[in-house]
Amino acid sequence: MPLKVEDATLADFGDAFENFKAVNSGNQMKFLLFLADKDPSTSLSWCPDCNVAEPVIYKMLGASEKDVLLLRAYVGDRPTWRNPSHPLRIDNLFKLKGVPTLIRWENEGVANRLEDHEAHIESKIEALMSI
Repeated sequence: MPLKVEDATLADFGDAFENFKAVNSGNQMKFLLFLADKDPSTSLSWCPDCNVAEPVIYKMLGASEKDVLLLRAYVGDRPTWRNPSHPLRIDNLFKLKGVPTLIRWENEGVANRLEDHEAHIESKIEALMSI
C-alpha cells in the first residue's frame, strides 16, 4: 500500500504535527520519524545511525498492507541537536534521547517507539507496525 511522507523542519514542526494529527487515520498507520539534518553537499545525514536506519524504515513501512502516513521531522544540525534544551528533547510528549527515533502514533498519542540503537532492525520495525 502507499507510503505517504510529509517533511518538517524544527522551525515548522508544530504546524506539520498539527496537520499530521488532523489526518483521519481510518485504515492507515501513522508514524513519526525524527532524523538528523542532511548535509546538502553529500545528501547524507550527519548521523551515521540515521543513514543506516532510513532505508530499512522506508522499505518496511512501504511494504505494509495498510496505508502509511509518515511525518519525517528533521531535528537540526549536530550542534543544534546536541543542545540539552533542544525543543524535542524537552518536549513532554516526545522526550527524544537520540536520532533516529521512530514513533507509532495511535489514538492521539505515542503507542510505542524505537530509539536510535534499534530503529534499523527489521524485526523491531515489524513489531512496531503490528501493535
